[in-house]
Amino acid sequence: MCFLWVGLKRQRRTSLGDTESAGSNSEMELRPLVMCFALCVVYATSKPTEKKDRVHHDDPLSNKEHDDAENFDYDHEAFLGQEEAKTFDQLTPEESKERLGMLVERIDEDKDGFVTAEEMKKWIKHAQKRWIYDDVDRQWKSHDLNGDGMVSWEEYKNATYGYVLDDSDPEDGFSYKQMMARDERRFKMADLDKNMKANKEEFTAFLHPEEYDHMKDIVVLETMEDIDKNGDGLIDLDEYIGDMYNQDGDNTEPEWVKTEREQFTEFRDKNKDGKMDKEETRDWILPSDYDHAEAEAKHLVYESDADKDGRLTKEEIVDKYDLFVGSQATDFGEALTRHDEF
Repeated sequence: MCFLWVGLKRQRRTSLGDTESAGSNSEMELRPLVMCFALCVVYATSKPTEKKDRVHHDDPLSNKEHDDAENFDYDHEAFLGQEEAKTFDQLTPEESKERLGMLVERIDEDKDGFVTAEEMKKWIKHAQKRWIYDDVDRQWKSHDLNGDGMVSWEEYKNATYGYVLDDSDPEDGFSYKQMMARDERRFKMADLDKNMKANKEEFTAFLHPEEYDHMKDIVVLETMEDIDKNGDGLIDLDEYIGDMYNQDGDNTEPEWVKTEREQFTEFRDKNKDGKMDKEETRDWILPSDYDHAEAEAKHLVYESDADKDGRLTKEEIVDKYDLFVGSQATDFGEALTRHDEF
């Protein structure tokens, strides 16, 4: 999702958040942030050649054709993740079955001896979003300052803002205090048990809110705040277009801008009051897409369910190892370790 503010915050978390403290390294770590902000300003004030897209869609499970009559390449990438599938090493069927069996034990979350379609869907989503967990792992190390296995709001605030808050805000209106308040609001929403400390799952929701249903409201709110220039809590047509395109005195608009004007009037503004409210904005940036992970999970269960009871045993999955991993397998040890952490 292409949020200007969220993108800036993520860059800030990478540059400032990776410091071991908010001390002597802060000034050096602040430079990438300043450069990032400057680039964002240039981007926002220049005329883009392509439309800025704020709509969040799930990435495809695989770019391969899903044709089981031809091969199971799509299923392999869906089950393991595209990047992990690229690292397959040649294994014998026996080796492949053994490693797949180890993986099945991790997918069976409730340890009842069966893998349901829901558990399979969760695993597929995990495999597809592994880059998110890599990002969280990196940032976790620099924010869990006392090593207690939690990231408190105080730890995050000190690691991220401890240095810059001592300085006055720039004259251009950019406010670290506003960013901190916005981060605190998001942290509180991610903090399900309301103790102002985030476990790894809560920290993941904080850093990547678009991936969690209970965080969707904050995604919508932050997007509206970015686009709503007059502060009325709504997005009008000029604000909608202005977020994507800076006319800069040129009366000749690209064709896609004209199309977006029509999209706003005909589809985005459902109640025809000339503005998008919270629900209309949600429908725009978080569309109800087809759930590829759910469909693939049901497909894998259906194809492997020998006794047709709607769930899979370890034996049923291993018997169909060619569907899941073929005679090749990725570095399962790394996958197992990462899955155990969540």
